[in-house]
Amino acid sequence: MSLVLAAGAGAAATALVQQLIQRLQRKSSSTKDGEIQERSTTSSAGGGAAAYETKKAVDEYLQFHFAAPEDLLPYANGPKDALYFTARLAALCERHCEALHDFTGERGDPVALDLGCAVGGASFELARAFPHVLGIDYSKHFVDAAELMKSQGVCEFESVVEGDIKQKFVARVPAEIDRSRVRFMQGDACALPATLAPLDCLLAANLLCRLPEPMAFLERCRSVIKPGGVLVLVSPYSWLKGWTDKSKWLGGYYKDGKPVRTAEMVTCVLSPDFDLVAQEDVPFLIREHARKFQWGCSQAMVWKRKGKVV
Repeated sequence: MSLVLAAGAGAAATALVQQLIQRLQRKSSSTKDGEIQERSTTSSAGGGAAAYETKKAVDEYLQFHFAAPEDLLPYANGPKDALYFTARLAALCERHCEALHDFTGERGDPVALDLGCAVGGASFELARAFPHVLGIDYSKHFVDAAELMKSQGVCEFESVVEGDIKQKFVARVPAEIDRSRVRFMQGDACALPATLAPLDCLLAANLLCRLPEPMAFLERCRSVIKPGGVLVLVSPYSWLKGWTDKSKWLGGYYKDGKPVRTAEMVTCVLSPDFDLVAQEDVPFLIREHARKFQWGCSQAMVWKRKGKVV
């Protein structure tokens, strides 16, 4: 049975999100006991998704999503424009999601999905504007950490200083964010359930090139996003065989002697059902240790679903 958000019914929207979570829980419970998830939707590492079911990975992503700017980058001459990555993603969604600017109440409470949410940094930032946010990631350990951030608002993590020397920090959800607006679930971005309610906004940040079936994800976006809703697709296009079989890359290879670029392929797939309304570069910074960082720059493409808005 498809879930349909009733117009003007905030309580109904909450109930629908809860129903979705229950369905996903039943689906996840079918996984064999003790089985480690073999897919993830986040990291730029090349060692495979099992690397995320570790404390080290959780610590790194708590730092990436929640570290204070002065802790993440304690150097005056560093790339400051790469800080606040999750907040900038949420602001991009807010800026282009028309449902947030509907003050009649006829369309119901806007719902956002943070797909590949990791430890939940962008999910909480989305909750500044969206009354209902669902964060989904394939990694159980990431989802567990996100749930801890929701329940406590804080979580201690370790950051590498040099070699085996580590320093403890505290990840914090900003106090002004209503954490009750956010739900988290473990799930597969390549096989979103048919019962998923149509969304006003889907954020997929640094996700596309970490999927085993990226085309399946893009094709599913056609039905999971409401007419007038937005898909905010953010990716550095770091295709690696450890994550995606090369036969399923959307770009980053040559065909008939010509380069195939991911943005062009995404445009071919989405343009029949979506309009490209904005694009920009989104830098980000990942700290490896006190004196070594990964600086990346993802391309953000904002796609608006065609069709009559109801």
